[in-house]
Amino acid sequence: MVPVLPLVLPLQPRIHLAQGLWLLSWLLALTSGLTILCSGHLLVQLRPLGTFLAPSCPFPALPQVSLAAGAVALGTGVVGAGASRASLDAARYPPWRGVLGPLLVTGTAGGGGLSVFALGLALGLPGSLGEGLEEGLGTALTRYKDTEVPGHCHAKRLVDELQLKHHCCGRHSYKDWFGIQWVSSRYLDPNDQDVADRIQSNVEGLYLIDGVPFSCCNPHSPRPCLQSRLSDPYAHPIFDPRQPNLNLWAQGCHGVLLGYLQGLASTLGSVLAVTFLLQALVLLGLRYLHTALEGLGGVIDGEGVTQGYLFPGGLKDTLRTAWLQGGVAHRPAPEEAPPEEAPPEEGLPAA
Repeated sequence: MVPVLPLVLPLQPRIHLAQGLWLLSWLLALTSGLTILCSGHLLVQLRPLGTFLAPSCPFPALPQVSLAAGAVALGTGVVGAGASRASLDAARYPPWRGVLGPLLVTGTAGGGGLSVFALGLALGLPGSLGEGLEEGLGTALTRYKDTEVPGHCHAKRLVDELQLKHHCCGRHSYKDWFGIQWVSSRYLDPNDQDVADRIQSNVEGLYLIDGVPFSCCNPHSPRPCLQSRLSDPYAHPIFDPRQPNLNLWAQGCHGVLLGYLQGLASTLGSVLAVTFLLQALVLLGLRYLHTALEGLGGVIDGEGVTQGYLFPGGLKDTLRTAWLQGGVAHRPAPEEAPPEEAPPEEGLPAA
């Protein structure tokens, strides 16, 4: 069989390849650690923010897959550093000969596949994030008043914390609060005429007001917070409803969260791309080093010129050979049977 992509490797290029692989492997371990940190940070951020995503939104799968891909890439970097360093010493390399082939197959299929999958998620999932936030934020706002409903009792606190921390109000603007009932019916007096008129003024029987929760107020505003009768230009002196940003957060939470999460996903995608590139280079270099040393019996400073290659003749034959090498390396050699002694010759009777 003719090898695929052969590369002639004399003594000095073999040593330089092993040294370069040692450096690349530690760089891969470093970027893999950054991938794990970025994935963990996004995962931590999604714990409180996951409430504002639709249940069908697949975005939370991104940090989980990226975390697994980073862990496998970290293992690949550590194994690559150990194998490349051991290849420079003829006494330390023999234990690696039997396991390096299967490790390369596992790292390429498992680690490379996970990295490609995570990178694809980082590029594709942020596009569906807008729809997930649209539905999730709408549900959270409607549950703001349900402080005594099991399963919804934390909705008010989470929405208030969201608006205060991210400096936003409503889903797209502060006027989103005008179209929902965000005051619990427990705190409404049904005998009050104003309350009764507001409830009867809409088909759904909701208590709608032109006001916002306190968490929409900007604490940096020099004037006291104005929360009610915001659409009435005569209700508050020297207040223009057309410029609410002087008193309330100007941005909606949808745009703020979308930009924030997409920024984290973009950073994670960039780190994943660098990790995948280094992982491919390390696996490719280890493959050439492994096949080159096999031609010399595992001795890097052996005499003569050897040849490294990507595939000996085909992918199927490569996988089978790698697993067979691993099995033969761990299989004990059969013990040689002692030679049988010839039976002693009986003396002939004297004539």
